[in-house]
Amino acid sequence: MAAEKKWLFTLFSAAFLSLILLISILTTFSYHTPYPLILRRGVNFPPAFAYYISGNSGDCDRLFRLLLAVYHPRNRYLLHLGTESSDFERRRLGYLIRSVSVMRAFGNVDVVGKPDAMTYMGSSNIAAILRGASVLLKVDSGWSWFVYLTAGDYPLITQDDLSHVFSSVRRDLNFIDHTSDLGWKEGQRIQPIVVDPGLYLARRVQIFHATEKRKMPDAFKVYTGSPWVTLSRSFLEYCVLGWDNLPRTLLMFTTNVVLSEEVYFHSVICNSPEFQNTTVNSDLRYMVWDDPPKMEPVYLNISNYEHMVQSGAAFARQFTKDEAVLDMIDKKILNRGRNRATPGAWCTGRSSWFTDPCSQWDDVNILKPGIHAKKFQESIENLLKDWNRSPIKCIEQQSN
Repeated sequence: MAAEKKWLFTLFSAAFLSLILLISILTTFSYHTPYPLILRRGVNFPPAFAYYISGNSGDCDRLFRLLLAVYHPRNRYLLHLGTESSDFERRRLGYLIRSVSVMRAFGNVDVVGKPDAMTYMGSSNIAAILRGASVLLKVDSGWSWFVYLTAGDYPLITQDDLSHVFSSVRRDLNFIDHTSDLGWKEGQRIQPIVVDPGLYLARRVQIFHATEKRKMPDAFKVYTGSPWVTLSRSFLEYCVLGWDNLPRTLLMFTTNVVLSEEVYFHSVICNSPEFQNTTVNSDLRYMVWDDPPKMEPVYLNISNYEHMVQSGAAFARQFTKDEAVLDMIDKKILNRGRNRATPGAWCTGRSSWFTDPCSQWDDVNILKPGIHAKKFQESIENLLKDWNRSPIKCIEQQSN
């Protein structure tokens, strides 16, 4: 009798666990859309953003985590794994994206199928960024700003926060850290002639230097700054379509510049009469540098958390894979569960250990900014006050 009861208990326990598992699977991989999949765009609605997110071999999981952290149905996303990544890694990234119900429903995330080379310090990087911008311009006519991220970046605010604050920003403004004070970069970055073999060789090769240097140009002025940019749609259309020859001229010039992504957009915008007064001198990033600064900012960790939160920045860099402070950002700022998108006002599902609140949604055009939006808004307001006070926007000062 005891053996029979034990057998029945085991049977019912197994059936119960199977039922719970089935409910979890159905909740995770199905979606409920009582509200039509309508995106309201334009000046009377919150702005949308186009994200170009780039990584290299081994960055599949990091790109997917970053995508979830910055995801919103109103935005557009293009993910790129460079030529060093395997086709398997790209297919796996595509599979991970398709496993998220809201991304399947809105179809607003793409992966570059034919990757570009990204040679360290070479001009193939700016070529890849411009290609990404071209694709995003073609596939979606409704976004207002282009945001460039890499696997080492992470957001410090939600997308509801970002869109809410940017709703009061002129949509022709460009957030780009820049300066015409080249300093040591003139002799070590601009005048040396370098060639990036990634532009014409399939295998990985480092840049190489010519034996002679070139004179500084006098047909235009060279600007430099942070490669991490948030650019308006109108300016990117100018760079890609180029209704005068300046964007192409500067692209050819920066092809032989060390770290051309720190020169190209900065020089184009500040030499263009149409766009030079649309520059806000900030990259909206929180970064910590060594003293003296090295090629890259230091890797952030838990000791930097409070400074990050108080910085008023939209993004921070750089982080190692699965750094513990990312879990703190997910929990305390983004309110994001593991392998789930950052929830916003559009998410209507119940949140529990086995259900994703963003597996169900309502009107995706409404926003609900959180407590961290206030600090970011103060930062943007201060930047715009400085912008309004300066009659010349492409100011000649040294970058931070």
